[in-house]
Amino acid sequence: MSARTSNVKDRQAAIIHAAAARRGNVYLRLVATVAMALILHVFVGMAWVWLWAAAYTLAQLFELWLFRRLTADPARFLAGWRRWALAIMPAVTSTIFGALALPLFASHQRFAPTLGGLLLAGALLNVIVVNVSLRSATLAAALPHVIYLLIVPFIGRAANPDSPLANALWFGVLLLILSVAVAARTLEAALRAEEAAKAEAERRRHEAEEAVAAKSAFVAMISHELRTPISAILAGAARLHSEAPEPSAKVHAQLIADAGGMMRTLLNDLLDFSRLEAGRMAVERAPYDLRQALADTLRLWRPEVQKKGLRLRIEGAAGLPRWVAGDALRLRQVLNNLLSNAIKFTERGEIAVFLAAHRQGEGWTLEIGIVDTGRGIEPEALPRLFTPFDQLTAEVVRRHGGSGLGLVISRELARLMGGDITVTSEGLGKGATLRLTVRVDEAQAPQEAASAASIAGTRVLVVDDHVVNRRAVELVLQTFGVAPVLAESGERALELLGAGAFDVVLMDVYMPGLGGRETTRILRAEPGPNQQVPVIAVTASSTSKDWDACRTAGMDAHVAKPIDPAQLHAALVEVLASPPARTAAA
Repeated sequence: MSARTSNVKDRQAAIIHAAAARRGNVYLRLVATVAMALILHVFVGMAWVWLWAAAYTLAQLFELWLFRRLTADPARFLAGWRRWALAIMPAVTSTIFGALALPLFASHQRFAPTLGGLLLAGALLNVIVVNVSLRSATLAAALPHVIYLLIVPFIGRAANPDSPLANALWFGVLLLILSVAVAARTLEAALRAEEAAKAEAERRRHEAEEAVAAKSAFVAMISHELRTPISAILAGAARLHSEAPEPSAKVHAQLIADAGGMMRTLLNDLLDFSRLEAGRMAVERAPYDLRQALADTLRLWRPEVQKKGLRLRIEGAAGLPRWVAGDALRLRQVLNNLLSNAIKFTERGEIAVFLAAHRQGEGWTLEIGIVDTGRGIEPEALPRLFTPFDQLTAEVVRRHGGSGLGLVISRELARLMGGDITVTSEGLGKGATLRLTVRVDEAQAPQEAASAASIAGTRVLVVDDHVVNRRAVELVLQTFGVAPVLAESGERALELLGAGAFDVVLMDVYMPGLGGRETTRILRAEPGPNQQVPVIAVTASSTSKDWDACRTAGMDAHVAKPIDPAQLHAALVEVLASPPARTAAA
C-alpha cells in the first residue's frame, strides 16, 4: 500500500470518526435549542426566536441525513458532493447557532448580554470537544463563533457609548479565544497521546501473541521429538518385562518403564502448562461412572501408600452420585497430582480422603478433601505453591525432584471444570489439607459398551516416518496378537492400501511429504478396497483443535504418543466394533 493511499484511508477514517461524534451530539443540541427558544420567548419576549430555532433544526436534520448516508456507504459518500456538504455543515450550523448572541448583546434587557456571552463560550467549548478528532471540522465550526466574539465589542460600544467597560470587552473576548485555543491544543495532544498508547498496547499484544504462538510451536516440536524415544522406551520395557524369564531382568525392565513413565509425566506437565498459558486447554463433558473413576484412581495409590508404611483412609464414597457428566480423565489427573503430593511429603501416619457431593441445580459440586499427617507448610510459603516451576525449598528439589507444575496445572484444570483447589496448613509438622472442588452435571448411564473382544489376527497398517515409532507400535500390537504391516510414508501407505484390504490403519499425523491428514483425504477421495477403512490418528499433539482437523480429514479416532497400550486397544476395539458409515468423497 502506497503512502498516498494510506493517507487517504486515514483521512477518510478521521472524517467518519468526526461525523460519528457530531451525530451523537445532534439530539442534545436540538433539545438545547428548543429550551433556549422557550426561555427567550417567555422571559425576554423574543417571539422571533422560533424562526431561529426552526432554521437551526433544519440544518441539524440535514446534517443528520448526511451522517446516515455516510454510514450506509462510506466509500461512495466520500467521493461525491455530499462530502463537501458534510465539510461545510459545521460552519453552517455554528453560523446559525451563534447568530443568536448578537441580538442578545444588543438588547437592553438585564442579563441578556451575559446570556449571549455564555451562549458563545459554551458553543465554542462544545465545538472543541465534539470535533477535536478532525482539525478541519474544528476550525470550520469554531470560526463563526470567533467572528461573533470579535463583533461583540463593537455592539457593546454601540449599545453603551458612555460606558468605560465597553473597551474592556476586547480583553475578555481575546482572553476567551486564547483560552479555548489552548484548551483545543491540550485536548488534541491528549487524544494523540491516547491513540499512541493504544497503538503501542496493540503492538505489544501482537508481539505477545506471536511469542505465545512461537512458544507453542516450539513446545509442539519438542513434544513430537521427545515422544518418539519415550514411546520406544515404554514399549520395549513392557515387552522385556513380559518375556524376560529371570526376576532380575524383570526388575530392570520395570526400572526402565518407571523412568519412561516419569519422562512422560514431565512432558505432559510441560504441554499442559503451555496449553493453559495459551488459553487452549479445554475440558470434556461426557458421561462417566464417578464412583468407579475415583475408586480406580485411589486403588492405584494403595501400593505406594503401603510401601511407605502409611494408611489410606477413605470416607464418604457411598454418598456420591453414580453417573455424572464431566471430564473423567482430567479429574483423575488432578486427583493423582494431589495424592502424589500428599504421599510424597508424608513420612508417617495416614492419608485421609474425604468425598462429598452437594446438589446444585441439575448437577453436583464434588468436593474432595485430602488430609495428610506430613511435614506441613509454613503459612508464608502457601502462596508459592501455585507458582510455576517453584519448589518450596532446595531440600524438596533434592529429595523429591519434580517440575513444580503439578499443583499449578491441577488448580487451572479444576477451575476449567467449574471448581478450585485450596491448600491449608497450620505449620511445619502439622500436616496439610488440600481441598478440590469440581462441578459435574447429572447424566444417565450409557448403553452397555461392546465387549473388549480379542483383536488377534486383525490386519493393521502402521504408517509412521520414524523407524523407532513403527517398531514401538509393532511391539504393542504384537502383545494383542496382531502382526502389523509397516509403512514409512504416506505415499507408501497409499500403495499398500491400493493393493490389499486392511481392517484398520494407524496413521501418524505429522510426516514429511504426505502428512497423515493429506494421506487420509486422498484415501477417502479415491475408490479402492480401503476407501472406508477406519483410520486412527496417532499424534503427539492431543488438542481438540488438532483432533477436529483429523476428523475433518476423514479420521475416525485418535491416540496420543507415547502410545498407551490400553488406550490403543480401546481405540482398535471401538473402530472395529462399529465401523463409521460415511459417504464416499467425490
